[in-house]
Amino acid sequence: MSRSVNAVASRKRRKKILKEAKGYFGARSKVYTVAKNAVEKGWSYAYRDRRNKKREFRRLWIARINAGVRQHGMNYSNFMHLLAEKNVDLNRKVLADLAMNEPEVFAAVVDHVRA
Repeated sequence: MSRSVNAVASRKRRKKILKEAKGYFGARSKVYTVAKNAVEKGWSYAYRDRRNKKREFRRLWIARINAGVRQHGMNYSNFMHLLAEKNVDLNRKVLADLAMNEPEVFAAVVDHVRA
């Protein structure tokens, strides 16, 4: 009986990894075993950084809100507390965008919260 190796599936699996490694430097894009390691490492970085991206953006939004609020004589902590008390449902992303691009609208929000 002849030996069954399932070359079609094996080749497909290897081609998938090599296609993913396209553009990598040197052996990382040519040699399957090296490419496999590089691609798997890349996947782990991508997984990690999808979560880190959320953290980084939240930090950026908080910094922008804080900078905008300090121009009106308040700090971030007090501002967010007063927002919650007044039941103003604006998230940090929107508040940061207002602070950067619409300072007069942001000032109105701060005045509303203060009153």
